[in-house]
Amino acid sequence: MQTTLDRLAEVRARIARTARDAGRRPEEIALVCVSKTYGAKDIEPVIEAGERIFGENRVQEAMEKWPPLRQRHQDLELHLIGPLQSNKAHEAVSFFDVIETVDREKIAKALAEEIRKTGRHPRLYVQVNTGAEPQKAGVLPDEADAFIETCRKTHGLEISGLMCIPPVNDQASPHFALLSQIAKRNGIATLSMGMSADFELAIQLGATHIRVGSAIFGPR
Repeated sequence: MQTTLDRLAEVRARIARTARDAGRRPEEIALVCVSKTYGAKDIEPVIEAGERIFGENRVQEAMEKWPPLRQRHQDLELHLIGPLQSNKAHEAVSFFDVIETVDREKIAKALAEEIRKTGRHPRLYVQVNTGAEPQKAGVLPDEADAFIETCRKTHGLEISGLMCIPPVNDQASPHFALLSQIAKRNGIATLSMGMSADFELAIQLGATHIRVGSAIFGPR
């Protein structure tokens, strides 16, 4: 039976192989270990194995779970990868190193206010709803350029990345290619795309960050 460390080693090997096949260096791709719903006992071995970047969906869950781990490992980087409500902007800015789900002006305004108040500057990614799915968070692709400009010029936010989650039943490649195109024309270098089922495709299409949970930690 595979352990978490076995699965992690397999994911690392797949990243390295895919990167080399795509003419990239494996170290160009950051692995965000998606630790939502997993407890400290599941996460600790992955930290001990050398991983330092973790993704959480919920602000409250992360704030309850991570402080003891951060005390023991002070070089960890936490990403918020789930939807952010404006009333949680203060906690998100104070707690996370990266917020990947900036997706509407209300959130942009709330984040700008909290950044000014706290002096803390988490890196910000705009989430793009590449499949225009009504139930999914994210700015629509044809509104992404204007939204990025609003974040930058109106709210003074530095947008350093884009993130997407392709529709479950779609071929992922066109969605990754679309995100890459939006990033290129907006001068954005960081692309958070690809999860357990499709991260190799994402690497081939320029992902700088991949978000992998179940392929490391096992089924939820």
